[in-house]
Amino acid sequence: MDTAAHAAARPALPERTEVAIVGAGPTGLALALTLARAGVDFVLLDRLAEGANTSRAAVVHARTLEVLDALGAAKELTSRGLTVDRFSIREGTRQLLDVPFAGLATPFPYALLVPQDTTEAVLLETLRQAGGDVHRPYEVAGVVQDESGVTLTMATGETLRAAYAVGADGMHSVVREAAGIGFPGGSYGESYVLADVRARWAPGRETVALLLHEKGVALVAPLPDDRFRVVATVDEAPALPDLAFLQRVMDERVPGQLRIEEVRWSSRFRVHHRVADRYRAGRLLLAGDAAHVHSPAGGQGMNTGIQDGHALGRAIAEDRVDTYEALRRPVAERVVAFTDRLTRFAALRGVGGRMARGTLLPLLGRVPSFRTKFATELAELNYR
Repeated sequence: MDTAAHAAARPALPERTEVAIVGAGPTGLALALTLARAGVDFVLLDRLAEGANTSRAAVVHARTLEVLDALGAAKELTSRGLTVDRFSIREGTRQLLDVPFAGLATPFPYALLVPQDTTEAVLLETLRQAGGDVHRPYEVAGVVQDESGVTLTMATGETLRAAYAVGADGMHSVVREAAGIGFPGGSYGESYVLADVRARWAPGRETVALLLHEKGVALVAPLPDDRFRVVATVDEAPALPDLAFLQRVMDERVPGQLRIEEVRWSSRFRVHHRVADRYRAGRLLLAGDAAHVHSPAGGQGMNTGIQDGHALGRAIAEDRVDTYEALRRPVAERVVAFTDRLTRFAALRGVGGRMARGTLLPLLGRVPSFRTKFATELAELNYR
């Protein structure tokens, strides 16, 4: 579609709204749905055409399912995903730790494995049923606030006036930059490869497995339709990891355990660990990856973002926006710290570190209270 036709196909922007949401990923969709349920006027903007997102995040944890249940989306999402009731840590063929989710105090005592594009599709369908939608493709080029509101200017020149603007637009947030909010932290040295594959995996489809090896960490998780999600750290990933590269990495980490038959989708990325200095500057607010980014260990990024969106939507609807940062920023700090500890522990190298890990984890795994605490932290049930 050429530029003129593309512009003609876009829904027209209203002159003003109560809440302008920049970014229609899971965080923005959860916020929009929360506002729609509460009868608060909003405009949800996204620079991508519908269906342009990839699978990326693949796990929805129990606390997020509780939130989605309150929004009317959990039943449909669960029907499209795969439920897994345990998380394991392995070294080669040896299982060091098995963490069951069954028995957790939640209606959803499992992890739901489902590609992010499916999660977004279900949230969008639910939003439309609630009377909302996404304005796309609209790229926000400028955000300026004053005493009475916020003016958002699109790359194509249109403007939108709002009482509040929310940056749900990821790590390189336009809204956060406009707000002048710092985003301190750092990045891990390794490069990550990410792929959805059709494969034969010896341990089976009953667990999400974190794999430890002196050359780096890997993760294998089952997905619907007989697929698996594979994530691994490498010194430098190619732009498009292919079957040969992925097989070579996994043969190194878990020899003979994973036989890849087809690569459905692959990518590479680098991981940061950052938390915004503030979640609010006047009428500008942040949620999701615009406010916090961290290691994918434990699969908590999208989950924390969806919970941000729901919490912010309720705060706006109940006229208590001032409570949002105090409620959600400590959660982000805790998630960043937890995933950082898990990442660094998994990445221990040298004979001494590996021996300590190989001895400590099985011992801890025999303690029921440790298994429950670990499962509760992964499931984010501490963040109710």
